[in-house]
Parts: sequence; C-alpha cells; structure tokens
Amino acid sequence: MSARLDWIGRPAQGPLLDDARVPGDKSISHRAMMLAAIAEGTTRVHGFLEGEDTRATAAIMQQLGVRIETPAAGERIVYGAGLTGLQGSASPLDCGNAGTGMRLLTGLLAGQSFDSTLTGDASLSRRPMQRVTVPLGDMGADITTRDGGLPPLRIRGGRPLHGIEYHPPMASAQVKSALLLAGLYAEGETVIREVHPTRDYTERMLEALGWPIRYEPGYACLRGGAWLHGGEVAVPGDFSSAAFPMLAALVVPGSRLLLRGVGLNPRRTGLLDVLRAMGADIRVRQPRNEAGEAVADLEVHHAPLHGIDVPTERVSDMIDEFPVLFVAAACAQGVTRVRGAAELRVKESDRIAAMSRGLRTLGVHVEETDDGADITGRPQAGFLGGDIDSHGDHRIAMSFAIAAARANAPVRIRDCAAVDTSYPGFLEQAVRWGLDLQVAGGSV
Repeated sequence: MSARLDWIGRPAQGPLLDDARVPGDKSISHRAMMLAAIAEGTTRVHGFLEGEDTRATAAIMQQLGVRIETPAAGERIVYGAGLTGLQGSASPLDCGNAGTGMRLLTGLLAGQSFDSTLTGDASLSRRPMQRVTVPLGDMGADITTRDGGLPPLRIRGGRPLHGIEYHPPMASAQVKSALLLAGLYAEGETVIREVHPTRDYTERMLEALGWPIRYEPGYACLRGGAWLHGGEVAVPGDFSSAAFPMLAALVVPGSRLLLRGVGLNPRRTGLLDVLRAMGADIRVRQPRNEAGEAVADLEVHHAPLHGIDVPTERVSDMIDEFPVLFVAAACAQGVTRVRGAAELRVKESDRIAAMSRGLRTLGVHVEETDDGADITGRPQAGFLGGDIDSHGDHRIAMSFAIAAARANAPVRIRDCAAVDTSYPGFLEQAVRWGLDLQVAGGSV
C-alpha cells in the first residue's frame, strides 16, 4: 500500500468535458488470474486492471508456481499450471486490501493438496470471512481464522471436498464464486441458489474457458472433475470505476463525459437503473458483446436529480456503488431512502456510517438505519467545505472528491492512498475531466 496521503478538492469552475476510458474491471481481473492459472495452456488477458488489489492476486498465483508475463501495461500472459498444478508456498499469501481476492482464493485453495495462509493489510484483517469459511467447511474444507472469523485464514490442504446445495443468507457474488471454485475440486455437484441474483462473472468465465456449468440469474451448478483450457480474456472497463466520472458529469452543470468500453453485466448495473430513476441523463452508445460480457460506451450529461426510494431488489446489483449513490442523493431534490444494504457495514469500512458522517460534515441531513439511510439533498445550496475521513476506503475517497466539485469551499479528503487498489491514475484523470483536485500540499 502507498504512503498515506490527503487530497484537497475545490468547487468546479466550469463544466466537465472529456472522452475517457476507465480502468479494467477489478472483479473480472481477479477471476482471470485465478482461472487462467489453473487452466491447461496459455491465456492472454487484455485490459487487466493495474491496481494494487489485482496485482496482489497475480503475485499470489506466481507465488503458487504459475508463470505470468507482463508484455505491456494492462496485458498478462498466464501459463496455466492445470487444475492440480499449483505449488504450495511456505510464506503467507498476501492479499493486500483485496477482499474479493481473499474470499475467492479461499475457495480455490480449499481444494489443494497443500496448506496455505491468506493474509491482508490492516483494513482487510478487520473484515469477517465466515460467510465464506462456514459453507466451505460444509463442503469439507478445514479453515481456521482469528476470533470473529477474521484473517489470517489458515487453509489445510489435502481435505476431500464434496458438493453441496447452498442457499446464501444474503446476496454475495464473492461467496458464490468461492464455492464454485471449491466445487471444481469437489466430488458431486455444487449448487448455489440465491435469494437475489448476483453478478455472474465467475460463471461466464468458467464457461468461456470450457468448464461445463449451468447458470441463470440466482442459480449456478457445476460438477467437479472437468478441466479448463487457456484462451483470450478481454476485461471490459470497470462499471464501479465508471460510476465516479458518471457522478461528476451528472452533478456539475453543463458537463458531458463519454466513457468508452464500460462493462454492463446485467448483475452489475443497478446504479445505472437507479440513477436513471432519479432523472439522470445517461445514454448507452454502441452496445456490444466482448468475450461473453456486455460492453457499451456511456454518454453522460448533467441533469437535475430527484430523490427516490431505492428498490431493495436492486441493492445486490450495486453494492459497490453506494458511496456514489449517497453523493448523488445529496445532490438531488428531496429525500432518497436506502434499505437492504446491511452488507455496507462490513466493506473496506462501515460505508453507511462513513458516508453519513462525511455528508453531515458537508451540511447534508442524513438519518442512518441499520441497513441504509435517508438522505435529504441540498441541490440549490451546494455543500459546505470541511474535513472528510475516508477511513482508507477507496470508494469513499473518490466519492467525496466528486462531492467537492459541488461544495462552496475546499474539502479535504483524508487517507486516499487506497484509491490505487481499484483506480490507478484517478487523480490525473479527474483533473483532465475538469475537477479541481490536488494532493494536499502540492499539485498533480
């Protein structure tokens, strides 16, 4: 992780105008490294996210004996070791800040013949992992944690796994994916039946690399004993990253941003639907399919927003984008009500509490609930200046960087180094869009 740094954001002095690409999808980049590593043959990955989280996953696969080359930024050539070709490491496997990496790797490593220890940074070490470790234990895995289900995770190898039918108590693509990865090594069928459908990146990539799998929204089923073959993987632009310039264009008057090659997986774009319901002017241009994933260019224009009751059935399709939604709600006329988002309490930070405190600092009225908040917008008055603690959460830092554009005075955003985990180059891109954003004590 980079050294701690703060940003200073100032009110936008004019419209934001740009034609931009956002970094590659983080979720797909993680999965590409893992599945290519256990495939037969060579896989070329295009559009790989050059973030700290995804690089940590790639480094772990190398630590497990997989040869990976980097011919250029955003490109990886992975020489697959096959389903049983990974080699144990005597040293811990450091996931950094990557919750996705740790949870998926727990499933992948549960079926190996060797012992493994997964560690993470201070933030990740505070994130509970029982949602993954408990059902994996039901499959026969032997995983120990610190009290409270916290990392490090110690995974005992050589345990025979068996398929189960699992009904997750809450929607989580990470839990589903961890069980499917363990299911590759299990005897019999692994079946996941979800209350609310979650993103299906793992299912799509398994299918693309040749593993027999049946899936539809809310359901996935595979049987162990098959194999994966290498191929070409194209990683689309990350919708979660696109959410930040999208928000900026929506809330700064006169703005127009064109975001090219954004992934529009139907289980990922809940924010798009919710923002449109709030009055957002977001136009989908040149929709297409690339390597099994829906991709399009997004043209975003400034538009006045109004508060809504966010449909609970959309929550699981936008769980990573709620910091953006909170700022959009603060810029909207009326009240926006969010419920069913208890998972936000256990992300990189307690995002409900952190966003609520930050918005109150900027003069916004927010009432928290256990699983959401009521946010009363102040579109005419704009925000106050102030000092915001991001709690080392990359999405909170970027969301308040956008909020500063609508403030009446400077906003200091503390502890922004983690932004490199998901959006390397964000600061430079934001300045190119037209935001007035600087490193505290210096300039970009």
